Amino acid sequence: MDLSLIQKEILITLITLYHQHSHAIKGEEIAEVLNRNPGTVRNQMQALKAIGFVDGVPGPKGGYNPTALAYRELNLSNLDQEATVPVLRNGEPVPGMRVTEVDFTTLCHPDLCHAMVKVGGSVKTFEIGEEITIGPTPVNKLIIRGEIYGKDEVQQSILLSISEMISLPKKAIRNFMSTPLITLSPGTSFRQALHLFTAKHIHGAPVMEGGKLLGIVTLTDIAHGLDRDLPMDTPVSSVMTSDVVLAEADTRLYEVVTRFKEKEIGRLIVVDGGKPVGILTQSDVLGVFPSL
Repeated sequence: MDLSLIQKEILITLITLYHQHSHAIKGEEIAEVLNRNPGTVRNQMQALKAIGFVDGVPGPKGGYNPTALAYRELNLSNLDQEATVPVLRNGEPVPGMRVTEVDFTTLCHPDLCHAMVKVGGSVKTFEIGEEITIGPTPVNKLIIRGEIYGKDEVQQSILLSISEMISLPKKAIRNFMSTPLITLSPGTSFRQALHLFTAKHIHGAPVMEGGKLLGIVTLTDIAHGLDRDLPMDTPVSSVMTSDVVLAEADTRLYEVVTRFKEKEIGRLIVVDGGKPVGILTQSDVLGVFPSL
């Protein structure tokens, strides 16, 4: 069935709001999002209800729910059963917006890389010239960044000029960690630690005793200690960080990328069955995809 542009807009907005709030949506809510006359939206909702695209819910808390027919008409499956592919603006997810399809239109062009991005949500949310980020996608963890150069309100699609694409590896971090693990004992002095860091070209190491992980010490920790006028024979245990961030060796790399930013750390200890087996640093991560 051929729906008019306004009917498609209303259905897409209804589905978006329904999945945001999980309750029946009033016509006034849809009108506010679309900046249209509430009476016009109510009339269209009655027409959509008559042809089976929406169900009416009576009562003070009533409104409208999308039917399975609406999803099929818009080439959408039930979004509750799909992984979410977000759209980010300035690093923050755009509420109620998700990507349903990406078609590369100039993939083989030597100078350009454009794509048509179909979204679940109204494209009126976006402005020409805006920079957005899409992803990561559920299977290959693809992240796409680019600038919007056009919008297709009929297809509910964004035309994107792609500036960057990154596919985050799904391999376990055991494939990227530094090993064998170089460690310090709690009684290692600043002088000994600095000599070891220089010889091994590293900037930090875990502190262990009897196979037990006690903490981690970095060049920054030692520098802060020296700023407090601690002598060079001071044991590293006096400046180590006891709250060590750990990750299992079988954790996939893309799962730990955000931990560096969230925890404001430069390295984490990789463990296997609770036993430290390696170290993963920001440099290791950037070596895999330096554009991050």
